[in-house]
Amino acid sequence: MTRLSAITPSGSVQLGNYLGAIRQWAAEGTDEDVYFISDLHAMTTSHNPSRLRALTREQLAVLVATGVDPRSVSVQSDLVRELGALTWVLECTCTYGEAARMIQFKEKSKGRSSVRLSLLTYPVLMAADILLQGAREVPVGDDQRQHVELARALARRFNGTYGEVFAMPKAVVPPTAARVRDLADPTRKMAKSAKDSAGTVFVLDSPDLVRRKVRRAVTDDLGVVRYAPEEQPGVANLLEVLAACARKAPEEVAESVKGYAELKEVTAEAVVEELRPVRERTRELLDDPAELDRVRRHGAERSRERSRHRLDAALRVSGLG
Repeated sequence: MTRLSAITPSGSVQLGNYLGAIRQWAAEGTDEDVYFISDLHAMTTSHNPSRLRALTREQLAVLVATGVDPRSVSVQSDLVRELGALTWVLECTCTYGEAARMIQFKEKSKGRSSVRLSLLTYPVLMAADILLQGAREVPVGDDQRQHVELARALARRFNGTYGEVFAMPKAVVPPTAARVRDLADPTRKMAKSAKDSAGTVFVLDSPDLVRRKVRRAVTDDLGVVRYAPEEQPGVANLLEVLAACARKAPEEVAESVKGYAELKEVTAEAVVEELRPVRERTRELLDDPAELDRVRRHGAERSRERSRHRLDAALRVSGLG
């Protein structure tokens, strides 16, 4: 059964991306799964072309360096012709009301007099991502569940109108993973696009920078090391990071730490060692453009090959070609 997951190059890969998703893709993925860098999705708001290109290559390198099967990895824009064609067909299947009621569109366009049309239509592109690859399961958080439901609705409508072409995808809850919060503000998630990076640990941060960020992490004035997310969010955040690196439960690692200073030191070293091989391998790949280009090219060829018959069928039954 094909599962599909993606990461958007809106910023450098951070610890939450790595512990919460990428590491699991490497450990649990199968050769039927699809993992891609959604660079087209990063264009729904203002962006710098050179930075987008660099971040796309960096994310591709991180996925491969983490151990995600290179055969399952691709870059979304390498299939821009296929996705462009299918997106148009699906837009002709979708209604304006369906697109406009997407929660993310409502939130991101609220209070703004002008937004890019792509912000409205990108859920249809996401549906094309899913349906083109024949994905049956799409692990997503609650903020993306509605988009998968749109893909299901469009697949059902297309199949019912023109003939059976698309598999019916479903949103699934991702396997339990680390919930990494911003070190400077544990009330919010760690984010790769955060304006203030003081509380964000990036995979490519140097060991010394990782240590500085963790040592400055917000805790509280209670002075008690225990796993209590509601009462002590800062301490709980450090314990969850430490536990994820140690492959243990937060409650378990809390028992071996005596104070906040020790908690920060132990967590910092655990993060440094967890990221070290990934950072080093990522740097090697980025310093070897030919190898990274080869991985990217092969990934695109495999994605194109596995989806060609599906696109051809969709175009044919809808009256094109």
